[in-house]
Amino acid sequence: MRDTLVFRMASVAAVLALCVVVLGAWVRLSNAGLGCPDWPGCYGRAGAPTGTREIQQANQAFPQRPVQPSKAWKEMTHRYVAGTLGLLIGAMAVVAWRRRRGGTPVVLPTVLAGLVVFQALLGMWTVTLLLKPLIVLAHLLGGLTILALLVWLALSHAPRLPELPHPRWLRGFALVGLAVLACQITLGGWTSTNYAALACPDFPTCQGQWWPDTDFSGAFVPWHGPGINYEGGILDSPARTAIHMTHRIGALVTALVLGALALSCLWPGRGRRLKTAGGVLLALLAAQLALGVGNVLLLLPLPVATAHNAGAALLLVALVTLIRLLTRSTPHAQ
Repeated sequence: MRDTLVFRMASVAAVLALCVVVLGAWVRLSNAGLGCPDWPGCYGRAGAPTGTREIQQANQAFPQRPVQPSKAWKEMTHRYVAGTLGLLIGAMAVVAWRRRRGGTPVVLPTVLAGLVVFQALLGMWTVTLLLKPLIVLAHLLGGLTILALLVWLALSHAPRLPELPHPRWLRGFALVGLAVLACQITLGGWTSTNYAALACPDFPTCQGQWWPDTDFSGAFVPWHGPGINYEGGILDSPARTAIHMTHRIGALVTALVLGALALSCLWPGRGRRLKTAGGVLLALLAAQLALGVGNVLLLLPLPVATAHNAGAALLLVALVTLIRLLTRSTPHAQ
């Protein structure tokens, strides 16, 4: 059963989730992930310290982490928006349960509410465990999972959805594309959390070579023990280079798979709406590849790097939308 209120709430929550993901990337890339050394407050306050007296008191309470107001406010802005999203998803779950007798499904809203709680815990551990890459990566993937499920939920309750007549194999191909994109996003997150984005400052070569010195044995160690501050990264250059090169190879594979998927949607004889979906996917893919190359050649400027994270989220939204529309549409035999 489609529920208009759940559709509206899920749509707003999906937009808010996209903002949270982009804000999280902005905070991480601004090196503001530890802008507040405690959680959920900031230096023991509901907001970042601003006045001279507040900053002095905060520095006395946390001498190991002097206040940097700009970083503290970036971190708290992310927390405020994420908290608003959590409250909205919780309210949506309550609405679904209250309307369950009328046929409103409750499984997905309940799963989303549980994910929000776990995501909040990951946000706390990101701070208390000093930016451990595995935790930061899990926090990123959790945010994108919530975004994808909110898009799916909104489309499931949409009053009207277009039909996309398609070959029987196209939905399976789209699912493969989603799996490949998920792997590439994971590699991108690992590259970012280990500060390996500039391990190769040139393109298409890396450090002036097609295959520089790499250390794969140290590049993908998930846990390095407690009490280590990962701000700025702890890996040596060959390990970071290995991560970066793996991400480049993943980008090539992703481009080939998603490019082929987009062209399959654009193939002559396809319906107008399916061609539109393929065109959007192809445009987002091209923009994402350009942003990735720009990050290297421009030495990771904050706007470009943040846009690259946003591009990954939009590609995810486009694929989830395509799969949802193909799921409800009738395939044809050709």
